[in-house]
Amino acid sequence: MQKNVLEVDTPVLSAAASCDLNLDSFSTDLTKTKQLYLQTSPEFAMKRLLASGSGSIFQIAKSFRQAEQGRFHNPEFTLLEWYRLDFTLDDLINEMIELLMLCFGRNIGFTTVTYQQIFQQLTGMNPHQVTLGELMSYATEQGNPEASDICGNHLANGLDYVFSQYVQPKLKKDMVYFVTNYPACMAMLAKLDKGTPVTAQRFEVYFNNLELANGYEELTDAVEQKQRFQQELLERREAGLDDVPMDKHLLAALSHGLPDCSGVAMGLDRLLMLMTGATSIDEVLTFPIDRA
Repeated sequence: MQKNVLEVDTPVLSAAASCDLNLDSFSTDLTKTKQLYLQTSPEFAMKRLLASGSGSIFQIAKSFRQAEQGRFHNPEFTLLEWYRLDFTLDDLINEMIELLMLCFGRNIGFTTVTYQQIFQQLTGMNPHQVTLGELMSYATEQGNPEASDICGNHLANGLDYVFSQYVQPKLKKDMVYFVTNYPACMAMLAKLDKGTPVTAQRFEVYFNNLELANGYEELTDAVEQKQRFQQELLERREAGLDDVPMDKHLLAALSHGLPDCSGVAMGLDRLLMLMTGATSIDEVLTFPIDRA
């Protein structure tokens, strides 16, 4: 109420799925000829509400991703996702800081750094100029030759691998990092700026070696979004992954008009890990997947 943000509830089943190369959706048969997909996040449905005039909204939602199980992953997990009309990424970062201060009930150190600054500082490579081959050579030199098989032919995957393996573990303890201005190839659903180099209007939040949240200044151009979906589907086919239907309802909503907004999704299970000092996501779940 104080923030004038409406709580919403959207279906977890959809006729469409995420086209992202690195996200696999669970599917179920509604009929013999029609499949539905469990959401990997509530983002697409929430953007449809934004386009219909909902105003700023938030949701706590169950989300589902196949092949994600481990110390920090469970196939079923909980997201807090919210969208703020006419917010810049700086506005959203400030609101995120306010929320984290309330959650932890103590002063926490915060820093904002660009992706290039932290990547280059800790690896010696400029992420906006480096090639996939250079990234894989770097991983091999660090003792991880299997990186090439993991990342395939995708620069974004190479950057993400090097960041997660050789940058993220070196971030200072007890310091919340807001990493901004991602390479354009990692834009996904974010707007691109017009700088040099062109970067994605995106930030990620890291705290004590955990990726906690992902925020965007949201892409509102339906034509560009469709082109990105088509490119992602092409990459899925080239990788031998299942073809999935793109979300035509979302594209129609963008065509109708998505207001300028910024949004962020935060993993609540990971937040609970940080708040309680848990070392595994299983410790904060009532029934992890192995006991579901």
